[in-house]
Amino acid sequence: MLPVVLGYRLESMIAALSKVIKRMHYPLGVMLTCVRWYVTYPLSLRHLEEMMAERGVFVDHATVHRWAIKIVPVLATVFRRRKRPVGKSWRMDETYIKVHGQWKYLYRAVDREGETIDFLLRAKRDCAAARRFLEQAIALHGEPEKITIDKSGANTAAIESYNVDHRTDIELRRCKYLNNIVEQDHRAVKRIVRPLLGFKVFRCARILITSIETMHMIRKGQLDGNNGEVLSAADQFYSLAF
Repeated sequence: MLPVVLGYRLESMIAALSKVIKRMHYPLGVMLTCVRWYVTYPLSLRHLEEMMAERGVFVDHATVHRWAIKIVPVLATVFRRRKRPVGKSWRMDETYIKVHGQWKYLYRAVDREGETIDFLLRAKRDCAAARRFLEQAIALHGEPEKITIDKSGANTAAIESYNVDHRTDIELRRCKYLNNIVEQDHRAVKRIVRPLLGFKVFRCARILITSIETMHMIRKGQLDGNNGEVLSAADQFYSLAF
């Protein structure tokens, strides 16, 4: 049997999601289950198509991809409003993601406890890309006290230019050993991306990476607002829709 979305009334679905799915002809529980499996486990779309067929639900792999592209941005927006605060000591780094046969750069940061601060997929690896990511992370969580990086010149220039432009004094540390926390955290994302065999379109890559990162943060316990309930990662994901 398929997992079902329990404990929620369909009429309580958030308005933004209701508008997105109004022309989709599958039950909401089926769509949310497919999207969650896709972004949580190292599965390809073909795997999901076969798994759903075994459960009596016949859906094309391209349809599952379309569900993810449409639904994920709505859920990710809700998650960002309910994301727990993070620490003031950050570890910042970037990793490689292949899009249309070319390497792109996923900027990521975690705090000293390993909690995800933010992420951003960029086409280039330079000071402008690092600065854009830094400003986005600060807009979400406020300025950190210190940022640890490896010996990346682009990241160094981005942090130093931010300090100058905003008259701040964020401490910059260059220590590969201390940056192992974020480098190890990359693996959780790459493990899901690997079976996808690369993305075809940059926009789709951004959306799907957002969904993978969102589910990764949920599994790390970074979703707030469960009113004291102890919910599984799956139920926390479904709760974003209601």
